[in-house]
Amino acid sequence: MERQAVNPWKWQDQFGFVQANLVSGAEKVLYCSGQVSVDENGSVVHANDMAAQLGKALDNLGAVLGGAEMALENVVKLTIYVTDIDAAFQAYPSVAGRLAGAKSAQTLIGVSRLAFPGLMVEMDATAVA
Repeated sequence: MERQAVNPWKWQDQFGFVQANLVSGAEKVLYCSGQVSVDENGSVVHANDMAAQLGKALDNLGAVLGGAEMALENVVKLTIYVTDIDAAFQAYPSVAGRLAGAKSAQTLIGVSRLAFPGLMVEMDATAVA
C-alpha cells in the first residue's frame, strides 16, 4: 500500500493532520462506526470530561482497529464530533501525540448533542492497510 499526503498549504502541520491522503494499492479498507467514551458494557464513562472522553474514544477506536489487525497509524480519515468546540481545542493536546503517527485527514464538527447523556465526543474513522 502507498499513502501520500496531499497538502497544498502548511498551516495544518501545527495541528498534526493532513488535508487529504491519496491511497493506492490498499488490500483492506475499514469503515468504523462512531466511537465514544463507553466501557465494554456500553455505559458512558468520564461524563462531561472532554479530555478523558477523547482518550477513551481513541482507546475504543484502537480496539476496533485492532480487531481488524490495524492501528491508529492506519487511519486515513478521522471525523470528530464534539458538543463543545472550545473544550475540544483545550483538550486536544492530551491526545494529539496519539494521532501524530496517523497523519489522517481530519474534520472537527460541533453538534448539539450525542447519543447518550454525558457524551461530549464521538469519532468515526476510515483506515487502510
